[in-house]
Amino acid sequence: MRLTSWNLLHGLAMPPDKDVDALALLASEIALLAPDLIGLQEVDIHLERSGNFNQVATVASVLQTEHWAFAPSLMGSPDEDWRKTEDSDQRLVTANNAPHAAGYGIGIVSKIPVLSWHRLELKGSPVGMPMTWPVDGKMKRFYVRDHPRSALGAVLENGWLVINTHLSFVPIFNLFQLVKVKKWANKLPIKDKKKILIMGDLNVPFGFIVRGINWNSLASQKTFPSWMPKVQIDYFLSQKVASEDVVHIESTHKGMSDHLPLTIEID
Repeated sequence: MRLTSWNLLHGLAMPPDKDVDALALLASEIALLAPDLIGLQEVDIHLERSGNFNQVATVASVLQTEHWAFAPSLMGSPDEDWRKTEDSDQRLVTANNAPHAAGYGIGIVSKIPVLSWHRLELKGSPVGMPMTWPVDGKMKRFYVRDHPRSALGAVLENGWLVINTHLSFVPIFNLFQLVKVKKWANKLPIKDKKKILIMGDLNVPFGFIVRGINWNSLASQKTFPSWMPKVQIDYFLSQKVASEDVVHIESTHKGMSDHLPLTIEID
């Protein structure tokens, strides 16, 4: 089973290039990765900035599968005015209940049949932080407010539970979110704890903190920024599987996102 975790940065070419075909770039990148399952962070559905298409469904089309889900973190674009999800919004969008209003969040696409989908709500930090973003080819600093987050779980036909998440960029607050995700993982309908995986952009640059006491990190690779990786903030975590039991496939920057994809193969 080949698994990839990737923060897409909504499919933005890196370095930014307005002439790049975003849809074609995304499709080519996914085809090269060729995962059996991919967890996506910072993914758009029907937003103008990324070409008004469903990026999760696009990935599913490349992988030739109908097993996909999108969990919106917010409605609208994080670059503009946005609002929190409400009870009337679809909190879990799949091939069976699309189309969906424009939003931004996380997703899972799986070639392995998914028996059930699960979502965990995670509150955003009450305070934001100054962050640096590429604008017109230059790095500029902005104050960014945090937004609600979520974790998306897929119970697979082969007995595995795979959870994808994108945690807050606010230090300490993201650790509380991670603890909540780990506790939630053990409450979902899976008997074999060896078959639980957590993946995603955890926004924590210290592996020993991410692992904690009872979890292992399955792949060690600096993933951010993609053009000159200095830290690892993207992870695969397991309670029972050790890093020696998986094959980590090193990735390099091929033109999209400020994160490198993290890929493993597990028996």
